[in-house]
Amino acid sequence: MDTPAENLVLKDLKDGVLTITLNQPEKRNPLSEAMLNELIKAFNFAKSNQETKVVVLTGAGDKAFCAGADLSSFDPNQSELERHLARSTFVELFLLMANLGKPIIGRINGHALAGGLGLAVSCDILVAAEHATFGTPEIKLGLWPMMIQAILVRNLPRKALMEMILLGERISAEQAKAIGLVNYVVPYEHLDAKVNEVASKLSKYSPLIMMLGRQSFYNTQDMTFEQALRYLQDQLSFVSMSEDAKEGIIAFFEKREPHFKGK
Repeated sequence: MDTPAENLVLKDLKDGVLTITLNQPEKRNPLSEAMLNELIKAFNFAKSNQETKVVVLTGAGDKAFCAGADLSSFDPNQSELERHLARSTFVELFLLMANLGKPIIGRINGHALAGGLGLAVSCDILVAAEHATFGTPEIKLGLWPMMIQAILVRNLPRKALMEMILLGERISAEQAKAIGLVNYVVPYEHLDAKVNEVASKLSKYSPLIMMLGRQSFYNTQDMTFEQALRYLQDQLSFVSMSEDAKEGIIAFFEKREPHFKGK
């Protein structure tokens, strides 16, 4: 039985941390059109909700974070034009995540493959269970990871990425960490503790500076060197004018924890 659309993605907000969970573990949390639409709704909520300081993205169960597109939902009667237009939901989701204004932690509880790998890499920090694997198996189906390539090429060394794409083989969590794809690898039973540790640290920082800084990070990736330097000069001025920047400096000299207000 298929999971109802309203239950495909779960949201849980606690202490400023919003956990978004892909909730179809019996199918390895695939990116069906319905799942993508529910993810977009969840991230729009995260963006507009003032209580949300940090987002944790994960999959239900312990087998898969997300195994990619839902091939079982393939409709042979759908035209290529209809498929092309439907793929715009991937674009909308990835742009929304990049422009969220809040840090995203990927809690990688299992396999992250194909589109699921793109979803994982769209997060800012990845904490993976030891048994998790990562890969782009599309080539084995006569396909190419077009919809996630722009994300992958901005996050992975070119030769390592080309090897993954051309061979279509999975790599382990430790291998993913070695090439800079993953930040932390822990035993599955320690996954929540590590995610909570990172989320707790992030939630204490200024949400305003986090938004401006994260935005500058993604905005400069497609600029020329000079454009990036001049843009960042302006951004530093904006940051420096904030109340939180002044509070942070005062707290440093007073040898106390800063009290950020997001202003």
